[in-house]
Amino acid sequence: MKFIDKIKEKLSNLVEALSRYPLTVAFLVAAAVINAIAIHQDVDYTSYLLTFVVGAFLGVTLQAAWERFFDKSSFRMATMGLCLVLTLGYFMIVGQYTSTSMETWIRTSVALFALLIAYIWVPVIKSEISFNQSFMAAFKALFNALLFSGVLFIGVTLIISAIDLLLFRVSDKSYLHTLNLVGMLFAPIYFLSLIPIYPGSSDHNRSPVQLEHNREKVRRSCQCPKFLEVLISYIIIPLLSVYTVILIIYLGRNITGNFWTDNRLEPMLVGFAVAVILIYILASSLENKVADWYRKIFPKILVPIVLFQIIASVLRIQETGITHGRYYVIIFGIFAAISGTLMCFMPVRKNGIIAALLIGLAMFSIIPPVDAFTISRANQFARLSDTLVKNNMIQDNIISPNASLSEADKKIISDTVNYLTMMEYTNEISFLGENFDLYEDFYNTFGFYRFEENPYQQDSIYLNLNQQSPIDITDYQTFVVANFYMQDEKMEPLICNFDVNGKNYTLTREKNGEAGALVLTEATGQELMRINMKAVFDHFDTSRGGNYQISKDFMNADEATVSLENDKALISLVAMFLAIEKSESETIYNGDFYVLIQIK
Repeated sequence: MKFIDKIKEKLSNLVEALSRYPLTVAFLVAAAVINAIAIHQDVDYTSYLLTFVVGAFLGVTLQAAWERFFDKSSFRMATMGLCLVLTLGYFMIVGQYTSTSMETWIRTSVALFALLIAYIWVPVIKSEISFNQSFMAAFKALFNALLFSGVLFIGVTLIISAIDLLLFRVSDKSYLHTLNLVGMLFAPIYFLSLIPIYPGSSDHNRSPVQLEHNREKVRRSCQCPKFLEVLISYIIIPLLSVYTVILIIYLGRNITGNFWTDNRLEPMLVGFAVAVILIYILASSLENKVADWYRKIFPKILVPIVLFQIIASVLRIQETGITHGRYYVIIFGIFAAISGTLMCFMPVRKNGIIAALLIGLAMFSIIPPVDAFTISRANQFARLSDTLVKNNMIQDNIISPNASLSEADKKIISDTVNYLTMMEYTNEISFLGENFDLYEDFYNTFGFYRFEENPYQQDSIYLNLNQQSPIDITDYQTFVVANFYMQDEKMEPLICNFDVNGKNYTLTREKNGEAGALVLTEATGQELMRINMKAVFDHFDTSRGGNYQISKDFMNADEATVSLENDKALISLVAMFLAIEKSESETIYNGDFYVLIQIK
């Protein structure tokens, strides 16, 4: 009976969520429908999908505001109208573009994150329920929704697979449709069904029985489960403490030199700050010595470490300029520093101030002219323009290629053009032109091959042959493709056998040395020519130091050719694709070559 009662309660909560958030449910249904159409037709409806998702988030947040501060049905209708107007406004902004840019995705994601935090915080503003309690309720609801949705998706997937294997053929798109229905409809609605109605002005419209039911649901939802208390207090906090000790030792031992611009430092410190704040809020409702110790000590540790992170990020700006990523890292650092300071002095019940600060900074970062994208676009454009002007590469809005630049200036030009292309800003730069292609036009425009930042490898080289570039084979008798992938255990030694003037020859590859060898032999086994492939790869290795890779895109055949000869043969290798991947421990050579052979 208890199991049946649980099922009835879950179904009752789902029905209650449907009536509590009608506009949100309508937007979720619309999002699921448009996603299903996109899956079936393989058409991009991203702008519509984002619009419906934004509408759904606005719906729940405005509903929470109505429940907390208003009691009249007319005000509820007004909040729904406001939701529709704001959603329509969003669609008018994103719908004017033919494709959804990275900027749109990030702006939207930040706005949705702010709405989610607002949904957790708004119902408990000046309430008997604290932000810590509402955050706990939302955290539990999210965990349960993900767990149930995951189990449901796996179960339905297994059923579809069984039908496909045992009964009849099922479309491969069935799995995507299942994921769409579970992820777009079931998961968010089930999440909302677990969020209680907090005490507020809308209580005036409810009966005593409903009020008692709501208060009991609030109590159960905001209560920390015993297993979560044990997990936080006796597993997560000790592990975070050990990590903190390691981090402090690392900071103390490496405070000088390249420490401040170390690529590993920034994400390490940001991750630490996120973990400390999240665990602090979850531990705020716990009453044990470990949680109490954590609340007293860790905010004081957080502040100086976050200041390290801010300084490191600002110093990185001197090298890379301002990008939206670094903007957000600094914004988060400011948030974490202020939050840590507040946590040192204010009682845990006031943690709602942290939520308000987070919402404010999130909205600050997406509203022009101080947003991440306006500032980063202007900064990167200025860096590019200043570098071109300094090297006399631009005149009358026309760029003159120049291969003799310093490596530092090449780096700046590469970085800025890479970033502006990634963010789809190059169409706005008159001297690049509307049809500028990073891969095809970079070399011809600037006169050198572009660098790409690569935090995990050093000075890596990547080359691709322009497939439209003609190859002169007039003086050669044999043409074949040879692949050199030294990590491939199944790479066959034999490349080909061929005849020239009635004599048989063999071309093989050997896995000796760092990059292998290409060997030409006669039928008798006599070696005519041996090419150390390391020398071939070294021909293209023009790296300059620092954690940057060089991308040689669409090289012409003459640029991609290495020719070697002796008194018996001439062999030319044209690199179709080539990769020299360098790390601190080893260098990996991989490549595909056209091999042209002339027997003398």
